[in-house]
Amino acid sequence: MINKRVQAFKYIILDYISAVLVWVCFFAYRKIYVEPLKFGYSIPLDLDNNFYLAIIFIPIYWMTLYYLTGTYKNVYKKSRLKEMVQTFSQTFLGVLVIFFVLILDDQVANYTDYYLSFLTLVTLQFFLTYIPRFIITTRTKYLVKQRVIGFNTLLVGSNDKAYKLYKEIEDAKESVGYKFLGFVNGTINHQNDLAKHLKQLGTYAEIAAVVRQYQIDEVIIAIESREHDHLKAIIDELENSQADVKIIPDMYDIITGSVKMNHLFGIPLIQIKTDLMPTWQINLKRFIDVVVSLFFLIVLLPLYLITAIIVKLGTAGPVLFRQDRIGIHGKAFKIIKFRSMYLDAETKGPQLAKENDQRVTNFGKFMRRTRLDEIPQFYNVLLGEMSLVGPRPERQFYIDQIMAHAPHYKHLQKVRPGITSWGQVKYGYAENVEQMLARLKYDIIYIENMSIAVDFKILFFTIATVLQGRGK
Repeated sequence: MINKRVQAFKYIILDYISAVLVWVCFFAYRKIYVEPLKFGYSIPLDLDNNFYLAIIFIPIYWMTLYYLTGTYKNVYKKSRLKEMVQTFSQTFLGVLVIFFVLILDDQVANYTDYYLSFLTLVTLQFFLTYIPRFIITTRTKYLVKQRVIGFNTLLVGSNDKAYKLYKEIEDAKESVGYKFLGFVNGTINHQNDLAKHLKQLGTYAEIAAVVRQYQIDEVIIAIESREHDHLKAIIDELENSQADVKIIPDMYDIITGSVKMNHLFGIPLIQIKTDLMPTWQINLKRFIDVVVSLFFLIVLLPLYLITAIIVKLGTAGPVLFRQDRIGIHGKAFKIIKFRSMYLDAETKGPQLAKENDQRVTNFGKFMRRTRLDEIPQFYNVLLGEMSLVGPRPERQFYIDQIMAHAPHYKHLQKVRPGITSWGQVKYGYAENVEQMLARLKYDIIYIENMSIAVDFKILFFTIATVLQGRGK
């Protein structure tokens, strides 16, 4: 069984040790070579305060850079060539920043020493970082080839194409990591050659549940030409899963979006790329979420206490309101808010708040206008259940109604829900399903144009809404 966290931890530990060793070597290089050329005499190798500060913060800087650029993503599926290019790019960019921040003020005999210092640091950082990575990646690829490491794989299809693909992969001398757990097809108890080797786990309509139940890492779609009309439905079902999806190439003209070719024992497979943002932006977005949430949970503590006291003294009931919502990949979580309604406000079943809603307390009306009731959700963001910016999470009760009119709502579950969203800025709290549908188009636009810049724009408009008290 593969353990992605343990594998990532190996890279993290070795990257950290490499960053420390690099700075120790570079510190010695400056003391032994650069400074004596400037002053004309030997400089003692004293470990001053600046050295110890650098040993603490320089490795943290590198680890942050590596995380943001996606080094620790897909740790079992690394390519040594791509890793070399990535490591060099990270090194050059990282050293460039260090050079202008820390090294440019060094006292040198002439300007060529600056270039030599830059080149030395790049060389040390690249080789001491890449060599351990190369060793881990090489060892991992060997274990994959020997079938020691494998990725839970689901085959979609059951006739000739699927069977031939399965046999070619299984009969190959060296593996590329596919560990077939079973297959799904369009019918139940369909007798075929594949069924003699693999267990049927369900039908096309059940594929999302199968992926979750069996913790599938890879899905290979090998359906027959006559079944092409099922392809879009299959892709839609897999959209919210975290599995990598690949298809037989003769279906290429049917699929829209960004894809890349993968060659497997002479069989080209097309991988469907589902990332909505570049890896570095995805990681930076999460990094910002954590830092900002921690900041506001600490800084706004007096506001939390004051609000909690007013809510508690104002009406009977708990200070905080928790409710099941549906988040990324369709996973349920409990959203946290300051209670803005009277106790037992939904005794008649789920209801959305309306303008002049009698269930909302007097202070609750103020909180909803200023979004004050939402600030406990920074804790949801810290846990990774939400983001600062993203489509507002809904209850399953309303999702079912929305899906009846707009099946594309499921696209919103590709990302973490947010404290604020473009739809929230435009509509505030939706009062009915019709408004939810109207708000949906803005959230879809956000999904299709996600970027850090767009997030900051939405945050700016949200702050303006809060300051002007225009929420509802």
